[in-house]
Amino acid sequence: MVSPSVVRCGETAFSLLRSPPPPPPSPSPSLASLSSLRSSASVTGSPPSPSRIHLGRSIERGGLHPKPPRKPFRPAIACSGDYASWNPAAESPARALRRVLELPGIHQGPACFDALSAKLVERAGFDYCFTSGFSISAARLGSPDTGLISYGEMVDQGQQITSAVSIPVIGDADNGYGNAMNVKRTVRGYIKAGFAGLILEDQVSPKACGHTRDRKVVSREEAVMRIKAALDARKESGSDIVIIARTDSRQAISLGESLWRSRAFADAGADVLFIDALASKEEMKAFCEISPSVPKMANMLEGGGKTPILNPLELEEIGYKLVAYPLSLIGVSIRAMQDSLAAIKGGRMPPPGSMPSFEDMKEILGFNTYYEEEKRYAIPTTSQLPSRGVSTEYSTSQRTQEDTEQRSQVLQAPIVEVINPTYYGTESSRGPFSGLWSRILRIKITGRDGLERLDLRIPIKRIDFFFIFAAIAGVNIKELLDDASAEVGGKPLLDFKDTMGDRIQVFLE
Repeated sequence: MVSPSVVRCGETAFSLLRSPPPPPPSPSPSLASLSSLRSSASVTGSPPSPSRIHLGRSIERGGLHPKPPRKPFRPAIACSGDYASWNPAAESPARALRRVLELPGIHQGPACFDALSAKLVERAGFDYCFTSGFSISAARLGSPDTGLISYGEMVDQGQQITSAVSIPVIGDADNGYGNAMNVKRTVRGYIKAGFAGLILEDQVSPKACGHTRDRKVVSREEAVMRIKAALDARKESGSDIVIIARTDSRQAISLGESLWRSRAFADAGADVLFIDALASKEEMKAFCEISPSVPKMANMLEGGGKTPILNPLELEEIGYKLVAYPLSLIGVSIRAMQDSLAAIKGGRMPPPGSMPSFEDMKEILGFNTYYEEEKRYAIPTTSQLPSRGVSTEYSTSQRTQEDTEQRSQVLQAPIVEVINPTYYGTESSRGPFSGLWSRILRIKITGRDGLERLDLRIPIKRIDFFFIFAAIAGVNIKELLDDASAEVGGKPLLDFKDTMGDRIQVFLE
């Protein structure tokens, strides 16, 4: 029989009692976490010891049921009611992360690399997430994690990530991007970007991924001074950002050196300790035995790193509090894109099960929420264009003396006479216009602001179109053309201003 224990999942903790549970409402689905529990029991030959584990799911007696995404973020609340008074409006990201650290059990944090991947982590029910320098360098630069990405790029990416989610985010701050003064700038920038915590390591510049070759670390003194500078920057900023002190000296120097540095980081005031690339379960146990009161972080590098991959229950038994999964999201994204591109290149579409529907994608990205909020600001779409006789540049009350004078000049001009068009036939016709068929009528309109509005040339032989302008300003254009038909070259026919002050000119070319 399972000993009394509490399995912490999502926001709710349920006691597993000695009495047998009631019949399940439905068969229990398979879940990797339960497989881990069963495998652990089979290895030790006895049921799991009393423990707590956070899996980002709700467990009820007799079965597992996926938990819907939570918005806004609310840290897990223990059964004791210690956190029942939590106020999301008054809590900073750092305080939200500290509440996670105060809760019993081990807490899983997948690593995101952009705003979308962070949103998916939150929707999956996790209480926090990391940013991965490896993944951000891959997604943003398409380059390896070898120190190529800069402080500014990491802060910019982090701000986009923290703005997209309501769960606390722990930022990868690499080696602080320089000396102690750079470290202080990095901490201040990460606080402004909205990070709840940051990971600061002791590598030299340029840094390298923790599980790759040729890593080098700064001296003990400089490594400790970086942590002190980070703590000073936090205090000066009036922040409570969580400082996670990481050392890469296990691979660069020795296990003993990494244990010494971790102890020194704890004495300096680091909130969480992290040794990257520990090579065995025994080394992980040795790490968790130093400074027992300071939480420890594990890094489960998927796909073949130096550290053994353990399930959350095993990590908790060793003594870890936080566990990061740095490559899962970027790794499956790469493979999924490769498979999709191969399908498209082969003349196929990606299989339906390999991608969400368009409706699902819109829901994930917030289209429906956007449309609902947009309705609050909807305005009538009908509008009227200003009429030809109304100036859009000036109102009637803003007319100047110049406008008044122009109107007076226009009133003195002849009144427009509309003459029904008369069609004169074809180019071979004989009559007063027979010499005009090869000529061009030019109509030019210049606005009152001096800008050209129209400059149109019309062949006279298109007489049907031409006689739309049969008379302008009371002058019969047919008579003007008759007088000008015998002239060689161009001749101005009309030049006047209309009621808007625009200048209209008609030429025979």
